[in-house]
Amino acid sequence: MIRVETSLGNFTVEFFEKEAPLSVANFLKYVDDGFFDASIFHRIIPGFVIQGGGFLEDMTQKKPRASIKNEADNGLKNTRGSLSMARTNDINSATSQFFVNLKDNNALDNQRGNFGYAVFAKVTDGMDVIDKIAAVKTGNRRGFDDVPLDPVIMRSVRRITP
Repeated sequence: MIRVETSLGNFTVEFFEKEAPLSVANFLKYVDDGFFDASIFHRIIPGFVIQGGGFLEDMTQKKPRASIKNEADNGLKNTRGSLSMARTNDINSATSQFFVNLKDNNALDNQRGNFGYAVFAKVTDGMDVIDKIAAVKTGNRRGFDDVPLDPVIMRSVRRITP
């Protein structure tokens, strides 16, 4: 498990290590390296997702490690409170960025004609904080849409004992 301390409150995450071993190992390596500290939630779309793990407050992109294999075919669904690996149109392009689903997003699941986005964890405590993050005002910053006008900062992301 991890605790994510943000500028708007804290939330706790539990991992699906059996179903998404590559995604979990990848994410925890970033946690252990302190990679997420001082990064922001840079994409917030109410009723859809909050996304973070790749940018600093000034919208400078952090340098991630190599991409990993997409595990979206692991049987897990993009339901409210689940965390998934963000990626580009390249199915196997996930690195450090992740998103939290704000609702059941069936269109993001692995299905015929759409490989989907790999669910690897879920929020176990602090969905009220996730909803608070989802409610911030957003706009365009440095060529990016849906960016919080007042940055939502991940101050600390650390492993915790359940």
